[in-house]
Formats: sequence, C-alpha cells, structure tokens
Amino acid sequence: MGEPVRVGFVGVGAMGQAAHLSNYAVLPACRVVAVAELRTELGRKVAARYGVPRIYPDHRAMIEAEELDAIVASQPFTRHGVLVPELLEAGVPLFIEKPLAGSVEVGERIAEAVRESGTWIMVGYHKRSDPATIRARAEVERLKETGELGALRCVRITIPPGDWIAGGFDENLTTDEPMPHLAHDPPPPDMDEATWRDYVAFVNYYIHQVNLLRHLLGEPYRVTHADPSGVLLVARGEGGAAGLIEMAPYRTTRDWQESALVGFERGHVKLTLPAPLARNRAGTVEVLRDPGDGRAPVVEAPQLPPVHAMRRQAENFVRAVQGEGEPPCAADEALEDLRVARDYIRMLRGASQKAPPRSQRE
Repeated sequence: MGEPVRVGFVGVGAMGQAAHLSNYAVLPACRVVAVAELRTELGRKVAARYGVPRIYPDHRAMIEAEELDAIVASQPFTRHGVLVPELLEAGVPLFIEKPLAGSVEVGERIAEAVRESGTWIMVGYHKRSDPATIRARAEVERLKETGELGALRCVRITIPPGDWIAGGFDENLTTDEPMPHLAHDPPPPDMDEATWRDYVAFVNYYIHQVNLLRHLLGEPYRVTHADPSGVLLVARGEGGAAGLIEMAPYRTTRDWQESALVGFERGHVKLTLPAPLARNRAGTVEVLRDPGDGRAPVVEAPQLPPVHAMRRQAENFVRAVQGEGEPPCAADEALEDLRVARDYIRMLRGASQKAPPRSQRE
C-alpha cells in the first residue's frame, strides 16, 4: 500500500473533530501528523487524544514546518476566500467543508486559484460518499442506460429540519478559550445585506440538496421557479427531467427524515439518508418496478452496510490523494452549486415581492 498519506489539519473545533479528525485518525492509509489550531489549549487536548505529534498556532506555521501530502481544513465557508488561497500555496490536495464559498464571486476566485495552484480541492459533500447514495446513483444510471423503466421524469428531494447532529458532538473536546477575531470574505457586490443573509442561510443548510439534485439527475440543471413560501425550489435538467427540493415542509426535532425520489415512467428509486453526524447507520434504497398489464409491481430493498458517510468521505479523499480515484466533488462543480443558489434567491425575493399580502391569499 506504500507509505501512509501525511495529513495536516487546520482547525479542530466541533466539525473538525466529530466529522473529520475522528475518522482520519483511524484510517490505515493515513497519518495525521500535525494540527493547526488558534485555540492553544484545545489544540493540545485534541492532539493528545488522537495521537497527533505536532501542534501549530496557525496554518502558516504548519505549512512552513511540515512536509504534507494533504490538508484538511474544516473552517467557516465565509472565510474560504481568505484562507483557501493561502492553503493552496502548500501545493498539496486540500479538503474543505461545503460550500465552496459564501458568494459566487469568491467561489470564482477560489476556482481560479485552484487552477493556478497545480493541485486540487475536494469539497465536503459527504452524501456522495454514503453507501445508500452510491447505490441509488448507480441504479439510476443503470436504469437510464437500459430504459427498462422508461424515461427519467423527476427527482424530488425532501429535507425537513431535524436532528442532524444525532449525538455526533457528544464526545468532542472543548475549552473555554475565546475564538480570536478572524477575517471573513466580503459580501457579493450585487446583493444588499438582507439578500446576502438569505443567501448565506440557504447555502449553509440546503447546499447539500442543491448538489445532490445534480448528482441524482446525472446532469446540470437550472432553477425555473422559487415558490414565495420558501418551501419549494423547482428546476429542470438538461435532459428535460424535473427537479424539486422541498425545504422544511415539516420538522422533526428528534429525527432526521431526508429522502430523495427518482421517478421513472414505470417505477422509482427512493433514497433515505441518516443524519449527517450519525455514526454507523445505514441509509436505505428502494427500487419499485411496475410492469403494467395488471401484473403486480415489485419492490426491491437491498440491505446496505452501516458505514458512516463521513468515514467513507475521508477514505475517498485519501484514495484521491494517492491517485487511486477522483474526488467526489471538486471546486468547479461546487461553484455551480453557488450559482444555482444565487438564481434561487434572486427568484425567491422577486416572487416574494410580487406575492399578494397574506390576507388576500386566505
């Protein structure tokens, strides 16, 4: 297998520990050799728990001192424009959390910096590494190729707010140290403050589904309608199939009920996903085939391994660093998510301004 990939971590706060370091630290093909953390005591505590030999006060000191094969940086996305170009100077593959940036303009600058760097970025859309998503996507692509269920008609994603943490932070180490003041990216020039707040809130929570919709369609798409209620995003794929994202149609405070339905003319593929930070819980895939002519439909539901999507995501990043595969989502595609989100927010605010007062709708 060769030498383990030498990884440096930039930031070991909540997501840095629960979603990332706890997974990379146990991968045989990977060795976390350094941590850069602005909160000194937290850095020491986390490094001691996970057996990381060296600690640095910031990413610059780590890059200067270490010979790294890759960097994992779990940082606020509204800082990516400030931080990512500096991390790319290390000349090694970089993993960042979703989304690529807090605006299209900053995302474009990051994508250009990646092209100039000679290396690449993997953006943390962990759902692409979930075994259930992998199985569903493979079946959708197979059905598109064979045509046995007819044409692909629609992809509908339903995402009620719920308990996405699922106990994932319970074992995190913490300290009372204040977070130092950090530079953040500027707002986009074409958005006022209120619009940008709406945009940032949307990409923070729903950018996973914006990305998943493209992944399941298997092609680019464009937004065609934003319902004034803020519940429904409607899109159309390049091949003509409809796409829908249902946002907060209800809530589940003690559960997570995210699902996607890929509809064909004579059946469907249904995907359900566990909470993002739930460990060792399998998603589900259901395939319904309706033969017609009075014959009974058939439902298939394969049992899937209870593999944490974040663990599989770490494995995928390490394999890509080793040259054994491609990152599931790189910077250029993640930039498209930001553009979709901008189109949606523009349509939503326009639709809201045109909608009649509530008293006229009731």
